[in-house]
Amino acid sequence: MRGMGPGRGPGGRGREEFTEFDEKAYEAQSAELLELRYLTKENSRFARTEGGFASLVYRDKSYERVSVYRTFPFSAPEEYISIREPDEKAKEIGVIRALSELDPEQAQIIREQLELRYFMPKIRKITEVRDEYGYAYFDVITDMGEAHFVIPMSGGAIVTLSDVRLIITDLDGNRYEIEDVTKLGSGEQKKLDMYL
Repeated sequence: MRGMGPGRGPGGRGREEFTEFDEKAYEAQSAELLELRYLTKENSRFARTEGGFASLVYRDKSYERVSVYRTFPFSAPEEYISIREPDEKAKEIGVIRALSELDPEQAQIIREQLELRYFMPKIRKITEVRDEYGYAYFDVITDMGEAHFVIPMSGGAIVTLSDVRLIITDLDGNRYEIEDVTKLGSGEQKKLDMYL
């Protein structure tokens, strides 16, 4: 078996260049990621931007735009709100423990952003459901008006949150809520049962 020549790795490729590992920088970055920073009315100030987004000044650092995320969207929709940078990495800036702890105007700015991110019409009536080629086509009436959407019949599109509450996610990622399936008519419940 022929040995590898100097400076050669498997397949005849040259050795990869390795940069020196900076342990202190790694530890500092890890500590920053693990630190839980609470945003309060004392250390933070939110404002509306001209484009309809939210900006933030936190401990004298300005963020022209921030994104908001619910940590517990169903069980605690106004608690532990994660505020993040708006890029692909979505690095967390900090957490609002509860919107009730902010000034009313500040809390309203965050609520507006949450409503945009978590827009979820409530289904009041299912008028029709039909199956075609592995997909279910829904015609419904919501609290926002009529809606038509499609879900795959393979499952996973309808999530049961309690004995009566459901969330339906369509092919485009839009979500619809049924607050109480028992308030639907018996015919509507039968249509829905086929996909549960």
